[in-house]
Amino acid sequence: MVHGQGKVVPVKFELYNDVFESTADASVQVSLDTTLSKQSILTFYNQLEHSNYQPLLSALQAYKEKHQLNDWLYYQLVRRAAQQISAKTNNYPRYTLYKWFLLTKSGYDARLALANNKLIFYVYNDEDISDIPFFMVEGKKYMCLNYHDYPNTNLNHEPPLPVNIPVSGATKAFSYEVTRMPEFKPDSYVAKNLAFVYNHKTYNFKVKLSKDVDTLFTNYPVVDYKSYFNIPLTRETYSSLIPLLRNNLKGMDQKKGVDYLMRFTRYAFLYEDDELNFGREKRLSPEETLFSRYSDCDDRAGLFFYLVKEIYDLPMIALLFPTHITVGVQFDKPERDAIIYKGKAYSVCEPTLQPEDLRIGQLSSKLKNLPYEVVYQYQPAQIIR
Repeated sequence: MVHGQGKVVPVKFELYNDVFESTADASVQVSLDTTLSKQSILTFYNQLEHSNYQPLLSALQAYKEKHQLNDWLYYQLVRRAAQQISAKTNNYPRYTLYKWFLLTKSGYDARLALANNKLIFYVYNDEDISDIPFFMVEGKKYMCLNYHDYPNTNLNHEPPLPVNIPVSGATKAFSYEVTRMPEFKPDSYVAKNLAFVYNHKTYNFKVKLSKDVDTLFTNYPVVDYKSYFNIPLTRETYSSLIPLLRNNLKGMDQKKGVDYLMRFTRYAFLYEDDELNFGREKRLSPEETLFSRYSDCDDRAGLFFYLVKEIYDLPMIALLFPTHITVGVQFDKPERDAIIYKGKAYSVCEPTLQPEDLRIGQLSSKLKNLPYEVVYQYQPAQIIR
């Protein structure tokens, strides 16, 4: 059933310190057969395809353009719009189909499948994502966007059967990269006190942080290190931390300043392994690390990497050991035991608390004889040759 065209349904909600406001023609309110099948999904799509969905889609794309949203942030916008049209708790498959429809009509190559009456929602992605299921179609990898909604489902035991619905123009790959953080409402920020001791002096920080950042990354997967190390801070958090750090670093030479940042990330936070903290592997963004009570070596490496890049913009590498990750920084004068990578010398800067009090250039004794992999290399734009 398609409701008559001409009437409108308001779609309005707050997101990213702004209000999304549009109207959906009543014709987009399509019912879904309670028995989920390929035929019921195709019938739903055909009715929605002939509805007046374009004004809502145009509003979504205009909002994306206005706020320069990366794909992951745009998907949160699509989720909220689908929730307004068809609440998730009322009819989960219908809610999921609206997400899929709006994403495909936005140009993304998204697919559907059925696994024992569960509606599985995939999107084409060519990045290295390690903790969510995917399937291959004609050599292309599709990541499951709604796996978190089926926590007890093993898709190896319940292999999804594709529901093939060609959508014209839906060819784009979806990216999990977040290179620009949205702005959140100022009143969503709270002040968090951080402190650490450096050279027998206590440094105190009052950093502004928003719980909305944690919400934004709730179902964010474990992305590749290139994507992970390039997640920035929001403007409000940046303004409360970076100028203060820069002020504290005045009078220090470059290497001493990096040592200060290394010890800040090492001692200003409590350590906890992800399995104990979250029950799974989870890489926190720099802002989440600042907000969280506990963090592990991935999180410290990500925050330290961001701070050094932002304040000194030095070449760096990320060194992945079997159970640990750390960072190497390229200085004009490297330390004696520097790591040589592609002809350049990098000094290890350990941002996570270790049994030894490690200085720049020192690697923990438990890691010295272990193999490692350079999983990311950063070169500042001005020195790339």
